[in-house]
Amino acid sequence: MGVKGFVEGGIASIIAGCSTHPLDLIKVRMQLQGETVAAPNLTQQQIQSLRPALAFHSNSAAIFPSNSIHIPTAAPQPLRVGPISVGIKIIQTEGVAALFSGVSATMLRQTLYSTTRMGLYDVLKQKWTDKDSNSMPLGRKIAAGLLAGGIGAAVGNPADVAMVRMQADGRLPLAQRRNYKSVIDAITQMARQEGVTSLWRGSSLTVNRAMIVTASQLASYDQIKEMILEKGVMRDGLGTHVTASFAAGFVASVASNPVDVIKTRVMNMQVEAGRDPPYKGALDCALKTVRAEGPMALYKGFIPTISRQGPFTVVLFVTLEQVRKLLKDF
Repeated sequence: MGVKGFVEGGIASIIAGCSTHPLDLIKVRMQLQGETVAAPNLTQQQIQSLRPALAFHSNSAAIFPSNSIHIPTAAPQPLRVGPISVGIKIIQTEGVAALFSGVSATMLRQTLYSTTRMGLYDVLKQKWTDKDSNSMPLGRKIAAGLLAGGIGAAVGNPADVAMVRMQADGRLPLAQRRNYKSVIDAITQMARQEGVTSLWRGSSLTVNRAMIVTASQLASYDQIKEMILEKGVMRDGLGTHVTASFAAGFVASVASNPVDVIKTRVMNMQVEAGRDPPYKGALDCALKTVRAEGPMALYKGFIPTISRQGPFTVVLFVTLEQVRKLLKDF
């Protein structure tokens, strides 16, 4: 029974992940909007060439000495646009295929992360369900989701880092793109160029987010489904599964979006030898994001998050229910 839960959850997760990948890519691009990129160190000659663009009058040198002129250290923030505009821009500048950038990483991530969390949740659910009433209290469902999500995230973090980078690559200038050929190439290059530990960059955020998502998503799905059936609102069928899963997706999106924004930025940051990284850690990233862009920056990409999390959760649980029916005799 334990192995069966892993197989069922893995199949459903891979189908859901691949089918909603373009929405996840748009979400990542939106979460990176407004993030400043440090400019390269400028020589004195380059500074001199910048002065005409600063729009000072010809006699301004006497008023403003050369050492007092402020040179911008960050690129201007791009105009913030919505998910549809982001999607259209990706298609126009990178082609339709770009919507599936990093899909190989998504498949590996779902194979490692989601298979583990879904299987563990199913095992814990069987162990913690009251045999007499055949029910499981909400508190136990949440605890099972937290535990299963944390372990699954730790296992799947390398694929998660690769996925974020591959999805974000198209927004970078051509000279700065990583141009990973596949998820295996991404993981290999990261390990060789940045060390094996880079594969677990942002792992604390990944674990936290996964615990929140799994607890809110799986626990709320089971709870809402049980409530619908107990109250006789609908019978156990497609309508119940879709309703419960979409509600679970909304709950998971609201709970996890702030952690997801920070996770995306920490995983995507470029670390160069001899220079301080853009963020020292998750807390530093959160503080810099809020100070520079305001508290609501933590909910960047929420519309594509719910637009993706909703369909993902629906496809996940509807597929899971169908796979369970197919494998019920095994």
